[in-house]
Amino acid sequence: MTGHERTATVGQLPTPSTTDSRLPAALTWLVWLLWGASVCVLALQYSQGDAWKAAGIVSIDGLTAVMWVAATFFSGIVHSYSRRYLAGSRRIDRFFTRVFGFTVAVMVLVAADSLVLFGGTWLVMGLLMAGLIGHVDGWPQARAAGSLARRYFLASSLVLATALGTLWWVTGATTVSGVASAVEGTPSPAVLVAAAALLLAAMIQSALVPFHTWLLSSMTAPTPASALMHAGFVNAGGILLVRFAPVVTVDPAVLHTVVLVGAVSALGGKLLKSVQPDVKTRLGCSTVGQMGFMIMQAGLGFFGAAITHLVLHGFYKAYQFLSAGEAIDRTGPSGTPHGTTDVGPIDVAVIGVTGLAGGAVFAALTGKGTSFDGGLLLTGLVVVTTLHATWSVLGRRSLPRVVRYGVVPLVFLPAIAAYAGAYVAIAGVLKRSLPVVTAPAELTVVHAVVAAAFLGVYVAIETGAYRRSDRLYVALVNATRPPAETLLTSREEYNEY
Repeated sequence: MTGHERTATVGQLPTPSTTDSRLPAALTWLVWLLWGASVCVLALQYSQGDAWKAAGIVSIDGLTAVMWVAATFFSGIVHSYSRRYLAGSRRIDRFFTRVFGFTVAVMVLVAADSLVLFGGTWLVMGLLMAGLIGHVDGWPQARAAGSLARRYFLASSLVLATALGTLWWVTGATTVSGVASAVEGTPSPAVLVAAAALLLAAMIQSALVPFHTWLLSSMTAPTPASALMHAGFVNAGGILLVRFAPVVTVDPAVLHTVVLVGAVSALGGKLLKSVQPDVKTRLGCSTVGQMGFMIMQAGLGFFGAAITHLVLHGFYKAYQFLSAGEAIDRTGPSGTPHGTTDVGPIDVAVIGVTGLAGGAVFAALTGKGTSFDGGLLLTGLVVVTTLHATWSVLGRRSLPRVVRYGVVPLVFLPAIAAYAGAYVAIAGVLKRSLPVVTAPAELTVVHAVVAAAFLGVYVAIETGAYRRSDRLYVALVNATRPPAETLLTSREEYNEY
C-alpha cells in the first residue's frame, strides 16, 4: 500500500459535451482539409512534374506532394482517434495543439528550400515531439523521457546545422536546390564532412542503433503520440537523405557507410525485438529495424524505394500502435520453444520456392535485380523478407493446412506486387522533379558482407539458434534497457486509469 487515501475511478471516461473546448474538433477538421488539398497537389504534380518554387524559400515538388499526403493522412487518423482517447483530459487542448503544430512542421520541412528554414523546422519538429513524449503532467518518468528525447533532438539539430553550414560555405548556395546543383565532380573534404554530418543527423532522428535509446524510452507518450512518432517523426532521417541525395551520392564510400549503418540497425532491431515481452517496446524495436531498412535502401542508391518504404511502414506502424490495446497473447504449453516455428521438409521446399517467386515478382515489376548492381541486393532483401513471412505462417500448426498454404499465393505474392507497384508509382512522381531518385551502387565486398549477415541472422532467428547464447541474450536486454529514470519500477506508480 502507498498510504494514499483516494478513491479509484473505474469505468468509461466522460464524453466531451458541447461546453467542452471545440479546438480538438476544429483542428481535426482542418487537418483532414489539408489532406484533401494535399491529394490535389499530388495529382497536379503527377500531371505536370515541375516543382513550384517561391523565392528560394519553399519548393513544392514530387517529394513534397507525396509526403504531404502521407503526413496529413496519418495526422488525421491520430487527430480523430485522440478525440475519444483523450476525452475528459484537462490537457486535451495542449495535446491537440502540439499534434497539429507537429503536422504543420512536417509539411514545412518537406517543402523547405531555404537551408535556414529547413534547419529551423527540423529543430521545431523535434521540440514538439519531445513535448508529446513528456505530455503527461505529474509523471516523473514521462518528464524524464521527454527531457532525454529533447537532448537527442537538440544534438541532431546541431549536427544538421553543421552540415548545412558546411555546404553553404563550400557552395555559396543558401537553398537545398542550389546545393544539389553545386555539388558535382570530385568531392572535397568539406563535402564529405557535410555528408557524414547529414548521415549522423538522420541516424539520431530515425533512432538507428546506437541512438535508439530515446525511442525505447518514449513509451510514456500517449498512444496517439506514439503512433505519430513511429509513423511519421522517425521518417525524417530518410527524407533528409533523399532531399540531399546529391551530397550523399558524391562518393561511393559515403554510400557504403550508409548501407552499413542501415544494416546494423535492420539486424539489430530484429534481434532487440526478440527479447521484449511488452507490445509497445516490441513495436519500438521493430521501428528501429525498419528505419534501418529504409536507410539501407538510400545507401544502395534507391531513394524512391526509401520513400516507398517509409510511407508503407507508416501505415503499418500507425495501425499497430493505435490497436496495441487489443493485443492479448494467449499461449499454452507446447513442444516448440517460444519464438520458433515447426516446419517440415515440404514446408522448407515451399518456403524456398515462395522466396524466389517473391523476388522474381519484384524484379519483373520494378526492373531491379536484373543487373549486377545494388538492385540485386535490394531484390535479395525482398526474398529474405518473403522467406521470413512464409516460414512464420507455415510453422503455425494451429492453423488449418489449407489456410497456411493458401496464404502464400493469395496474400504474399499479391502483397509483393502491390509493394512493387507503389514503388514504381512513387519513384515516377519523384523523378520528375528531384535531381537524384535512382543511382544504383556498384556491388562490392561491403554488400557481400551485408548480404551474408542478413542470411546468417535470418537462419539463426528462424531456427532459434541465437537463443542458445546467454551472453547474446543479456547483451540484447541491456541494449534495450532505457535510462532508469524513464522506467516504472513499481506497479503502484502506474496511473489508476
